[in-house]
Amino acid sequence: MVGYALACPRRRAAQRKLKHTLPFFVLFTVHAQTFTQRGFLETTALAYPDTAPNDSGHTVGEALFRYEAFYKPIAGLQFAGALDARADSHQETERTAGLSWWDRSRQRPAFSVRRLSVAYTRGKLTFEAGKQFIRWGKADVLNPTDRFAPRDFLNVIDTDFLGITAARLTYGTQSDTIDLVFSPRLTPSRVPLLNQRWAVLPPGIPIYELAPALPGAPQFGARWNHIGHSAEYSLSFYNGFDNLPLYRAEANFLLGRADVQRYYPQMRMYGADAAIPLGPVSLKAEAGYFTSTTPQSDEYLLYVLQLERQAGEFSFVGGYAGEVVTAHGNSLAFSPQRGLARSLVGRAGYTIDTNRGVAVETVIRQNGNGILIKPEYTQSIGQHWRVTAGFAVVRGGAGDFLGQYHRNSHAILTMRYSF
Repeated sequence: MVGYALACPRRRAAQRKLKHTLPFFVLFTVHAQTFTQRGFLETTALAYPDTAPNDSGHTVGEALFRYEAFYKPIAGLQFAGALDARADSHQETERTAGLSWWDRSRQRPAFSVRRLSVAYTRGKLTFEAGKQFIRWGKADVLNPTDRFAPRDFLNVIDTDFLGITAARLTYGTQSDTIDLVFSPRLTPSRVPLLNQRWAVLPPGIPIYELAPALPGAPQFGARWNHIGHSAEYSLSFYNGFDNLPLYRAEANFLLGRADVQRYYPQMRMYGADAAIPLGPVSLKAEAGYFTSTTPQSDEYLLYVLQLERQAGEFSFVGGYAGEVVTAHGNSLAFSPQRGLARSLVGRAGYTIDTNRGVAVETVIRQNGNGILIKPEYTQSIGQHWRVTAGFAVVRGGAGDFLGQYHRNSHAILTMRYSF
């Protein structure tokens, strides 16, 4: 009894100490973990004044719901995820309810994992694995070295990036960054659907698309970036496959059609880019030299030289995208990057106030056979709504990459609710 009487005050003191300590422990645990989320619902209407030989529609309606979440259970560790849900009136989106991971379908998936990755940072090292977005290069209108960034080209001039499944290791100091990327499987860019206006087909020949020949081997790359006293520059290397296809075609006389198939050539890139402040303007340069072991593929140099300036509420970017072909293949290709080369490119923007802004993008082929002009006006309404209105004018000769889309000038209106 004496021992019990002596122990009780000690036990009650310990309980009081735990009672006062517990809120601080819970508070510390809550602050050590962070969870953030965001998303939006967006609807877009496109109106085309002209019809196309393979597309008699004048209007297209699209809807996109995107949800993103980020979770940091401990310092240095982050989980990131994003989901997309889509629908449209023009069958650009699949009508099935499956969840897509690899983004290899001809149409946009109705439901897809846009991103799902885990990243761990310790000191100067960061390692990220999973589905993610990897961007290389410094130019604004065209990025020759951006090899791990496939796009959705169902609408050739209004594109969105696709995530890739990869492991990425980054080592960074204040002046130098080394980036190593390994991707086990190619994520191809999505190309125009053959039964819609952004696919320009030869007249009078029925076309049937076979299942694509997709490569199964991995791709890898490395990039070193240096920030110096007077310039920032980088060197990059990529070995894998082109995410844009070549086409093989074969006459099917039995069925009276031409069978075509997409395939993806081997690609190796040696790249460099730089950004140099020059007083009132900044010079940006980016170039990539591309070789291939696929005999049907071209070998070429793609480069961009641009000047940019920020003056108050105005921003200007203007330059030239060029191409030098060193070896010619013998296959049909779809390559918007090369299609926009040998052109004067530019973008100008003006911020009217915190809620409104205007911008215009232009691409003018050096031979004058193709031109693209895209002005747009954006206005925010309250904390959640944003409206964007604009149009695209495409003109030129039928033999030019831009000119072949001369029937595809259109107006566009987008409404977005963000949360």
